[in-house]
Amino acid sequence: MKLVISIDVEEEGLFSGHYSRTPPGVTNVAALERLAFIPRDFGLPLTLLVTYQVARDPAACRVLARWRDLYGAEIGAHLHHWNTPPFADLSDPEPVASERLPRALLRDKFASLLSQIRGGLAVTPRSFRMGRFDAGSQVFSLLPEFGLEVDSSVAPLTRKNPDPGFFLAPADPFFLGDIGPEGKPLLEVPITLVPVVAGTPELIDRLAAMAPPTWGARVRSLFRYGGVAGVQPAMYPLVSLQLAAYLHRRRGGRVLTMYFHSSELKPETNPLFPTEAAVNRFVDKIRTFLTWLVRTGPVEGVTLAALGEDWRQTHRPGGG
Repeated sequence: MKLVISIDVEEEGLFSGHYSRTPPGVTNVAALERLAFIPRDFGLPLTLLVTYQVARDPAACRVLARWRDLYGAEIGAHLHHWNTPPFADLSDPEPVASERLPRALLRDKFASLLSQIRGGLAVTPRSFRMGRFDAGSQVFSLLPEFGLEVDSSVAPLTRKNPDPGFFLAPADPFFLGDIGPEGKPLLEVPITLVPVVAGTPELIDRLAAMAPPTWGARVRSLFRYGGVAGVQPAMYPLVSLQLAAYLHRRRGGRVLTMYFHSSELKPETNPLFPTEAAVNRFVDKIRTFLTWLVRTGPVEGVTLAALGEDWRQTHRPGGG
């Protein structure tokens, strides 16, 4: 089984209901050092998905360059469109849904993000995740234009994605239809969320479809709190991480994709982890899970771009 450890490397001031164009800072990026044990002790590489605000900060770029050069981390892209220029005065409050942004404006934001990453880190990203998992057809259609070959913006079994069809997305990677240039279709690598009982997502989806739209969305949204396990350490307790990995492996799964945020590694930069003790418990959970995962079965660490290369060689585009 392959394991992707992806981190949204981003600015402070999030998860508070405010989406400022001028966030307070990116000091949390230095706290990535707490994770040095992952490549050092387990030999597992990280995929660091970087926002515009991080890529424009010289100190943060030095931290990321060290991860790239010393630990073999991949540098990918992470779009927070509410604080990535250019800006326009729109009628909707921030964060404006990506599908409601003018396409030309969204394209220009992608251009700014990718240009800043190339300038600050001397890399051309190949992997991507959309902020707030707010990726619909407009975002997906723009990715190949900027050389982005692998996306990880789908969160199955939740209502995070704008397309309700992704509620039933598979846990393993899949190709996104005809998106992408000929010979290199866009590969979707969803974060790993699996049903505790096989078959229940389809039942929930049918029940939600029979309810009024607002209630249906609520049913789908609540499902992950009782019927889903995931290898997402900020979302679930250790036992759920282990259960998700066990179930996915038992059901023939090939890839585990973990994600969390850089702001979860520094006290007071994320409301879920306000103290040093809370951050230490979070990091210890990751260490304990990886120790268990490596001990209980063969696992190979890969970055998103490396997984994309391997998946295209072994799977036919258009298939699951």
